[in-house]
Parts: sequence; C-alpha cells; structure tokens
Amino acid sequence: MGYKSLAECVVDLEQHGHLIRIKEEVDPYLEMAAIHMRVFDAEGPALYFENIKGSEFPAVSNLFGTLDRSKFMFRDTLDHIKKLVDVKMDPTAVLKNPFKYLSSSAVALGALPWKKKSNAPILYGKTEISKLPQIVNWPMDGGAFVTMPQVYTEDITKPGIMQANLGMYRIQLSGNDYIQDKEIGLHYQLHRGIGIHQQKANQLGRPLKVSVFIGGPPSHPLSAVMPLPEGLSEMIFAGALGNRRFRYFYDNEGFCISADADFVITGTVYPNENKPEGPFGDHIGYYSLTHPFPLMKVHNVYHKKNPIWSFTVVGRPPQEDTSFGNLIHEITGAAIPKEINGLQAVHAVDAAGVHPLLFAIGRESYTPYQEVDRPQEILTIANQALGKNQLSLAKYLFIAAIEDDPKLDIYDVSGFFKHMLERIDLSRDLHFHTNTTIDTLDYSGDGLNAGSKVVFAAAGSKKRTLKTEIPVGLDIPRPFNNVKMAIPGILVVDGAAFTTYEQEEIVMRNWCEAMKDIDFEGIQMIVLADDANFTAANENNFVWVTFTRSNPAYDIYGVNSFTKYKHWGCHGPFIIDARRKPHHAPDLIKDPAVEKKVDALGAKGGSLYGII
Repeated sequence: MGYKSLAECVVDLEQHGHLIRIKEEVDPYLEMAAIHMRVFDAEGPALYFENIKGSEFPAVSNLFGTLDRSKFMFRDTLDHIKKLVDVKMDPTAVLKNPFKYLSSSAVALGALPWKKKSNAPILYGKTEISKLPQIVNWPMDGGAFVTMPQVYTEDITKPGIMQANLGMYRIQLSGNDYIQDKEIGLHYQLHRGIGIHQQKANQLGRPLKVSVFIGGPPSHPLSAVMPLPEGLSEMIFAGALGNRRFRYFYDNEGFCISADADFVITGTVYPNENKPEGPFGDHIGYYSLTHPFPLMKVHNVYHKKNPIWSFTVVGRPPQEDTSFGNLIHEITGAAIPKEINGLQAVHAVDAAGVHPLLFAIGRESYTPYQEVDRPQEILTIANQALGKNQLSLAKYLFIAAIEDDPKLDIYDVSGFFKHMLERIDLSRDLHFHTNTTIDTLDYSGDGLNAGSKVVFAAAGSKKRTLKTEIPVGLDIPRPFNNVKMAIPGILVVDGAAFTTYEQEEIVMRNWCEAMKDIDFEGIQMIVLADDANFTAANENNFVWVTFTRSNPAYDIYGVNSFTKYKHWGCHGPFIIDARRKPHHAPDLIKDPAVEKKVDALGAKGGSLYGII
C-alpha cells in the first residue's frame, strides 16, 4: 500500500478513526494553531479544517501528532525502510544475511524517482500567495508562514534530482518588507544542504532556482526532515517509505515540480539579496527574531484540483516535531551512532529544545589493560560529535562510558544526570569551546549563530552518593537563597534579577566566595533561575530553563573554582546562571482570547467535544 496523495491519506485516517473534521469557520490568525496545540496536548487525532477564513483551500495538521498514527500511515513499509537504512550505514550487512535484506533491496530499487512526461494533477490551476491559508501561529510572528514545506534545490554545477536537496526550511509568506504575492522569505540554518547549493550559485553569480512543495503523500515531508546517511537521496527515501516513486517533472521555466504535491511555489534566490525575516515562534520555546535571510522572488504558485494545505505548529516542546523525532528514531535506530567510531548512543533532549542539550554514551577502549578512572576515548568521541552535522549544534554535551553501566538509559534524563554527577570530577572533566557557532534559533549567546559549548565527560567508578533532598541546615547566602531540589544532586535557587554581565561577574564571584566553606557533600550542580519553583517543578521545566537560557562560557561558575594551564575547574558544585538575560528572545505566550474560542469548540456540539 502507498498513498498517491495527501487526500488519500486523509480519507484513510478518517476511516480508521485517526482524523476529525473541524466544520466551523476558523481564523488562520492564531486560532488554527491554538486548536492544533490543544488537540496535540490531548494526544488527539489529525485535524482537517474545512472552512478557513480568507481562503478557499482546506488544511490538515497533526498528521504526525502521535507515533502510533505515524506508524499506521507507514504500516506497510516501515520494516523495509529500517533495513534500507541499516544497509546504507553498513553495506556488509547484506553479505552477512542476504535473505533478510532481499525484499528491502527490491523496495529501494523500485523507489528511484520517476520523471513524468505527461501533464500531472499539480498543473490543474494557479493561485497567488495571498490566497493561500495565511496561518499565523504566535502573536508576535512577523506574518504568515509555511510550516510544513519541502524545499527543493539542485546543485547548479551538478544538476539533476539525484544530487538535489529536499529540506524543511520555514517560508514567510507575508509581512515585513515583502512585496505581496511577489516575494517571500526563505529561512535556513547552519549545516543545511540548501546552503551549499546557494553558495555555489552565488560564486557563479547566478540565481538559485527553488521549488517549495506543500502536501503530497506523507512520506514526502518526513523525507524532508530525515537525517539521512550521506549519499541517500531524500527522493529515493520518499519513494521507498511511501511505496510510490517520487514523481516529478520540470516546468517550462526549468523548475522541478513534484507531481504529487498539493501546492508548488517556484521562485528564484539571487546572490546577496536578503530581506528581514521573522519574528517566528520557534521550537526552542522562544521567538527567533528578525534577521536578514534570503529573498525568494515568486514565479508561480501551482495547485492540484481540490488541494489540501498541510501545516504544523512549533513551540516549546513537546509539539508535533517531537513526534517527528520519535518516528525518525524508530526508523534510524542505532544508525546515527554508527557514523562515529565508538559512539554507542546519542540523544538530543527534546524538552530542552533539542540542540541545547545532548546526551551521549561512548566506549572506553584506549587502555583495556588498565582500569579506566578518567575520560579518555569518550573525549575523542565528544569532539567528533561536535563536528558532525546537526550534532555540531549541541551547546551542552554530557557523555558517559558504556563500561560503567551497560544498562544506562540515554532517554532517562534524571537517571542520566545522576550517573554523570556520581562520577564526574569537576576539577578535570569540563571542557569548553569558546567563541564558536551554536544553533541559529538559540539567543543565549552573544550574536546570531554565536556562543559557546561545553563537554561534561564522566568515566570510572562511582565517586559519591547524591543527595535526594535539600541537606538539613544548608544555608545558601544571599542574593540567591530560595532553594529547591530539582533532581538528585542538583539544586535550583532564585533571587535577584540579572543586570549586566559586567555587574553579575562581580556578584557571582562574591557569592561563590561566600559559599567556599559550605559542606556541599552530595550536591554537584546549582542552577540560578528567575523562578526556582517553576524550574524545579518537573524534569521538562528544569532542562528547558537551564539549557536554553545559558551560554556555557559566560554562565558557568563554580564554588572554589580555578584556572590552571588554561583549564577551568572547581572543587565544589558548578553553577549555571539560567536567569533571563536582556538579549534573550521573548517567550512564546498564548493569546487568552483565542484560547477561549478553542474552549467553545470543545463544548457540547463543537467539533472538538470529547477531545479537549
């Protein structure tokens, strides 16, 4: 089985109880996003919006809202795809067990993109950007955005679909200085395939042709976000996952068109032509602010007959992109760790905004003839991870040795911290990378894409037992003395608001000096927060506040700290200052009036009755 279109997928989901229709007229300004988030939080069905204010086109969201629904959509191909990824990561697997991979190899061969020579459904009609659903997710967003696009570009020096890139980069449809229906914004971050294509086009002084596909079979948007092994085309993956070859052709202006998409926007990006893009409520839980990004000059907006607009909502995790991540893990399994020798497992912690916090487990085999009592090989592995694709965006990397606990669960956040803090030597095992690149969406640093990183490495036997309650008689001096226990060995305190780094450097130095004689046995980490009660209330709050609101080189301090031969360490607990800083981006806050409108849909007689 394979869906030929998004419409087929919608019908299948509805027939099996995985999708409901919103029949009431809904406003694309905030209301559709609010409905989506409320239903996602309730682990509810996919949503089909029949009546969108200001647009003739219906829309669907929350397709990937639960792992069960995602697995249902790909129920006939998921096992084959897992084997295909295994083979790509380890080609010798076929030689070891050829019969296991025989059917999957046939799937891969049958998934090669198919260039159509006749008219395709996508050429049914044309429209304008302003007639598309103008969906705005958050109150401070700079305009309407495409949030589930598949952005297609080709290598200008090696044209053709097999060297092409298909990625999910947000598209701003309106607002700012964009000329309506003529210009849209194209936002992409570091380490993206499209960046290589644009760089080559710029060097030749030629425009880059860009095609934005919306809708189509669900295998297409998933392929656009998959971290595929080098050399595995997104279009081949889409064909194999969807059990239907990726159908495409070129229009009379030379743009690649997905024949199965519901909408296709074509346009050109010229060298050095940027315009302000944003703000946009993003997946870290804050707004990404306005910055210059490539300007796309619109050529055509194609659509098929009875098309469906596909969208999602991003914000503080978990959101639908969290479910995307769960499905990606389901497919790739241990494939990504295999790309780094000695890496056993890796986990970008979703609740911390993904890139700010990375957990890893490595192998310690440098000196098998000796008892390992300090990190060795895992430091090499950490350096490789920080230079590998999306892993390189990690800001905090905690890495443990598999030999110390073969059953260590990288997805157990509290358990992983406990394992690390029981073993780490804070005078030796912190390693900073200063003045480097971080995630474009992370505003904790000192500029766009600019900040620092730190590696915490722990190997060897358990050194201490962590406190599970605030030590009796613990007296933390002012100005930070409202103490809460977050997880074992970690305290959260709040107090005075942050002012400037120049002033806070003095405050923190004095505070650390005042604590040098306190007995912190069983406490290894202290977090400064604006609200200790909120931060310590649950694990998700703790990792979100701590790792999205701090810049390691600027915000890590220590009790009894020192610098020796340019290495920083401390003999007491280390401290992360996770208070809000003046340069941080605003939080994402929902509109109360819109939330009341969603409440009405959940009342008896409303489309969401019994769901929210």
